[in-house]
Amino acid sequence: MRPETEAELAEIVAGLDAPVRILGGGTRGVPGPQAEVNVAGLSGITLYEPGALTLVARAGTPVAEIEAALAAEGQRLAFEPMDHRGLMGTEGVPTIGGVVAGNISGPRRIQAGAARDFLLGVRYVDGLGQVISNGGRVMKNVTGYDLVKLMAGSWGTLGVLSEVSLKVLPKAETLATLTLAVPDAETAVQALSAGLGSPYEVTGAAYDPEAGRALLRIEGFAASVDYRATALTGLLAPFGMVTRLESDPWAAIRDVAPFHNRTGDVWRISVKPGDAPELAARCEAEALLFDWGGGLIWALMPEGVDLRARLGAFSGHATLIRGKRDQRSMFQPEPAPVAALSRGLRQRFDPKGLFNPGLMG
Repeated sequence: MRPETEAELAEIVAGLDAPVRILGGGTRGVPGPQAEVNVAGLSGITLYEPGALTLVARAGTPVAEIEAALAAEGQRLAFEPMDHRGLMGTEGVPTIGGVVAGNISGPRRIQAGAARDFLLGVRYVDGLGQVISNGGRVMKNVTGYDLVKLMAGSWGTLGVLSEVSLKVLPKAETLATLTLAVPDAETAVQALSAGLGSPYEVTGAAYDPEAGRALLRIEGFAASVDYRATALTGLLAPFGMVTRLESDPWAAIRDVAPFHNRTGDVWRISVKPGDAPELAARCEAEALLFDWGGGLIWALMPEGVDLRARLGAFSGHATLIRGKRDQRSMFQPEPAPVAALSRGLRQRFDPKGLFNPGLMG
């Protein structure tokens, strides 16, 4: 089922009598029923006002099309959405609806915020086939309940997105990446925390254990970047020798390139940065990659390992991004009170249980 208009999408959903998997570009390998509702046909930028930093696009619009339109005006999606294809071994084209549904946010999240923070409004079809609109096209819009934030990160379990409104930002004139050789994760997180706690506006903070290096990014006008790079080099000197990279490694960090073309399960662990070194050691992983100053750990694990059992209780959550689910759910099981709230929301938005059943509990 591939609707070409929002009205067709609403008609299809209203006529459903069995669960379906919601699909856009199909790049994230989301599990679900064989029956699909594919929104890739709902494509196109419907409004772009560079002066107002506002863009509206249908849910099936390719992210690349949006990025090209923004680049022509010297603008960008500030939350730097990840491209999952290399990690998942999938084809297809990433869509803006999938980005919003998964709240997909890259290295710049630590400074700019997540995808949901740039979401101004949404249009979606609920489980009864009704078209719902919430939010607006300006940041100050506060009309009604904030369903905009609720839809971001719901992974299609509450409704099928048909259109999204986004705030965009100017593209930085230049960037600099400082790299620091570090002996272990604890030193890396300390160095990254020092950079993030500085006044130098770090927009990326990662650690690649296989390369033995921590990386920090700063962006902006060239003169400002040069000044801040010099100051940050001095700040980080106690942790080791700092060098400035000529290349730009951030797309590879964003897309977890060190795990591409390698077998095994991939887990995404969200933690407090201070807890990251100990939790990473508990993983006993084949490979690791730290982002968000240590607040995000990517772990490449042997197939079938129950990483949550291995980690035990911790403040955070582990998501199975790639690997057979079997008895392992994709998302961390919620505490009973939170799970009850989630079930209540799904019952309200999707009373017939049509959308991506079982994906989020």
